[in-house]
Amino acid sequence: MRGKSKKSYVLCYLWRKVILTKLMISQNMKQANTSAPKRLSLLTATFIVSGSMIGSGIFIVSADMSRVLGSPFLLLLAWVITGVMTLIAALSYGELAGMFPKSGGQYQYLKESYGEMVAFLFGWAMFAVIQCGTIAAVAVAFAKFTGVLVPALGPDHIVADLGYIKISAAQLLAIASLLVLTWLNTRGLQTGAFIQNVLTATKALSLGLLILLGLFVYRNAEVVSLNFGNFFSNIHGTGSLSLVAVSSAIGVAMVGSLFSSDAWNNVTFIAGEIDNPKRNVPLALAFGVFGVTILYLLANISYLCVLPFWGDTNDTTLLGKGIQYATQDRVGTAALTAMLGAGGALLMAVMIMISTFGCNNGLLLAGSRVYHSMATDGLFFDKMKKLNANGVPEFALWVQFGWCAVLCLSGRYGDLLDYVMFAVMLFYMLTVAGIFILRKKRPDLERPYKAFGYPLLPALYIVLAGLFTVNLLFTKPQFTVPGLLIVGIGFPLYYWAKSRRK
Repeated sequence: MRGKSKKSYVLCYLWRKVILTKLMISQNMKQANTSAPKRLSLLTATFIVSGSMIGSGIFIVSADMSRVLGSPFLLLLAWVITGVMTLIAALSYGELAGMFPKSGGQYQYLKESYGEMVAFLFGWAMFAVIQCGTIAAVAVAFAKFTGVLVPALGPDHIVADLGYIKISAAQLLAIASLLVLTWLNTRGLQTGAFIQNVLTATKALSLGLLILLGLFVYRNAEVVSLNFGNFFSNIHGTGSLSLVAVSSAIGVAMVGSLFSSDAWNNVTFIAGEIDNPKRNVPLALAFGVFGVTILYLLANISYLCVLPFWGDTNDTTLLGKGIQYATQDRVGTAALTAMLGAGGALLMAVMIMISTFGCNNGLLLAGSRVYHSMATDGLFFDKMKKLNANGVPEFALWVQFGWCAVLCLSGRYGDLLDYVMFAVMLFYMLTVAGIFILRKKRPDLERPYKAFGYPLLPALYIVLAGLFTVNLLFTKPQFTVPGLLIVGIGFPLYYWAKSRRK
């Protein structure tokens, strides 16, 4: 009996150990499944590319571009050149994204190509003007169009006059919209991704509706005859001086179209949180940029089908003002009003509110990952490298919000646009040039995707972007020189951050 009892005791002990081991394995698997963050799909990554690109620019900038260029042909040509440049850059970034599928994106590419200092200058410029300036500009546009629906929230309603600065209801609304989006993005990656998917799909469909109505339903035969019958007007001579003047005008006008097409690179900032990033990030860049480029070109053709290109600033009628002098440069609003009457203006205001809100969601979500990467390298606030319980860099999100709020109070939409584009093009050129450097420096590194048209197309982008920045430096020095100085401030900051890290 004693032997039997001892044997039973051993069997019970072993059985208990087996059960406990199974329970522990089951529990660990459950915890792993619940704690591991879900990665973003190719569709969501594509929506982040296109959603970050489509803001308010496509509904506004064509007015100023038309005044600068004076010709329907040159207007469309500027948009085509912008689309080609953006697509070449996106396809070039695809190679870098496949090589370095990490969060931080462009920051990581510059670090690998040029070293830590250039990467830091990019991160500093992102925070100081590129990302936060874009976010502030888009937020101000959101508030401006909300004022169409609720005049009390518009830019003309001054709530505080401090002498040296006037604070409008629109500025406060812009800050409030960023506050809401920042809080939502602290709730986790999936929350931000869901918002991005819904809003991007909504605004893409809205823009598609505007295009279809203009091209096929409310097409104005007289306007089409005027615009396309004089398609090449105001393009005189073929001499070198004339070509230089036309090229310079296109370069100045492209500030608007490039701003409208910017932020496509934001998906690279969250590459580490995308499923199979070596494949999906390059594909998302290609699909997103190509789709938005086609939409933008068709939108401008739609404008030319319902509104006269030329106009008079003193005229009080919709058609009399034309595209050039649309009220407050709101070309999209003027086009929909010409098609649908007074209801069109309200519909456009809603469309732009959705568009800008969705755009800023993608910008806020992606930008914080750059600052998180910098902090991980010891080049930004240490607290920025920490993730909250939802797996997102919450402190980086709130610091980003604070600076964006300051920019909302300090700058006008056009000023921020010019500051942003000069700085952003400098780093786009450097990043694309990094492909050539890495091909020689690290030829054995795995490249799941290679830049399309290498070396000709990447070289063409560098040349075109270089001409654009030089032209802007001479034609708009009041904006570009301060932008250059802001980047320059990054040099002493880098050495300070480096010494602090040591």
